[in-house]
Amino acid sequence: MAGMTKSALLSALAEKTGLAKKDVIGLMDTIVELAYKEVKKSGVFIVPGIGKLVKVRRAARVGRNPATGETIQIPAKTVVKFRVAKAAKEAVL
Repeated sequence: MAGMTKSALLSALAEKTGLAKKDVIGLMDTIVELAYKEVKKSGVFIVPGIGKLVKVRRAARVGRNPATGETIQIPAKTVVKFRVAKAAKEAVL
């Protein structure tokens, strides 16, 4: 099951909205840039009806090297997760 490529998404949006593909590319780039800045600043970026990007702090933990079985210390770090909106889950399932 192949997903929609970025190029196909941009073409579909341009066709549906009647905007030029160049304008759609600019809009998408602006949304992505805004999402990165907002998550970095406030820790959350919501895309209504789809979900939200959330900045989460992971605690340090002990893990195992799968090749040797040796225990290793994994340091704490900050990661970005995407949480799917309830409406999106219901629409897809």
